[in-house]
Amino acid sequence: MSTKPQSPLTPFPIVRDMRVAVVRTLWNNHITEALASGALETFKAAGLEADMVDTFEVPGAVELTFAASQLIETGLYDCVVVLGCVIRGGTPHFDYVCQSVTQGITHLNSECDIPVIFGVLTVDNEQDALDRAGGRLGNKGSEAAQAALLMYDFVDKVKNI
Repeated sequence: MSTKPQSPLTPFPIVRDMRVAVVRTLWNNHITEALASGALETFKAAGLEADMVDTFEVPGAVELTFAASQLIETGLYDCVVVLGCVIRGGTPHFDYVCQSVTQGITHLNSECDIPVIFGVLTVDNEQDALDRAGGRLGNKGSEAAQAALLMYDFVDKVKNI
């Protein structure tokens, strides 16, 4: 029996005309690279061609909000997925970074016409991150991609009411 939990988001809709931007942090690169791989595999499984998904990199989690905002302003994308990993340290910096990126992405979701999917791990230690980036707890990058597919489907339904 597998120890990886099933995602509550599957099955996801099959879409072929969706344009997605995936932006990940370079900080904790080994984690965010695994998250991005999971997201890209999920988009491919949903029928998106490689040229329908653009990937970008920023230094750290705080820069994700700015990057998502810039990508939204291009008008090229139906959804933006942000991926990052913030690991608790011995200072309050963890709290400030997590609060900043969470509030920033929440603001974009309330003010913009396309969804921004929050795929930022906020964990106590590196093992927690590894467990969520393709380890025993699945891949949260894949789950973020699934959320993007479902939100694209939701927006399409709302526009066609």
